Amino acid sequence: MSQPERLGEGAELRGQIVEANSLREVVRETVKLWRRHHLTYDQTKHVVEDVRRALGLTAPKERRRTVDRLDHEEIERLIEAAYRRASGYGLMVKTLFYTGARVSEFVNLRVTDLHLALDPPQVHIVHAKGGSDGYVPILPVLAQELRTHLAGRRTGYLFESNRHDQYSARAIQLIVKDTARRAGIEKTVTPHRLRASVATILLDAGMPLDQVQKFLRHKRIATTQIYAQTSARGMGESYLKALGGRL
Repeated sequence: MSQPERLGEGAELRGQIVEANSLREVVRETVKLWRRHHLTYDQTKHVVEDVRRALGLTAPKERRRTVDRLDHEEIERLIEAAYRRASGYGLMVKTLFYTGARVSEFVNLRVTDLHLALDPPQVHIVHAKGGSDGYVPILPVLAQELRTHLAGRRTGYLFESNRHDQYSARAIQLIVKDTARRAGIEKTVTPHRLRASVATILLDAGMPLDQVQKFLRHKRIATTQIYAQTSARGMGESYLKALGGRL
């Protein structure tokens, strides 16, 4: 590393320290002022809003994502690493990602929840958090792989352990974590991060926000989307367009 680079990094670090110290000073003075006037919780909220208004402060149009998502390349590496470990693990990780299921929903998927003859094929998520059950589309090539996996089986859980019982949510979390390590992905990878990643990829590919909301089975994504209505057919078409070439 050259001397100018080291000096630049030092200046940036000093700037961060100064900013942090300044904020701490503002907090200390604010605490003294609010305590002196015995402000209640609601009153402090009102003060903050009025101060922002007086200073002309508005929320940024785009906030920095606080949790890193996996991009297409990382998802492909993750799935490939899972298949190298075991074909069953590969299919589980692939299905977990492409359905956007929560891990608690994923482990409860049953063979009867698959509707592979539909166009596009769909999975019925019936054990959703908060009762937000719904149908989500899957890719035809994934549907065919699931048919092969089931080998004619019509009952039981979609994915079963070697003892033919249900996987625990913890077991799936560990499989995903270990697979990410094998794939050389330095980010902390969890089932929930896979869910967030597919949502981001779908949005980036142009799927309308209300259709992504329906795909993830969110009751609300923002106040203006609470009553958004979309057709399952339209969501399926957008899903295939966004992800159809990825398997």
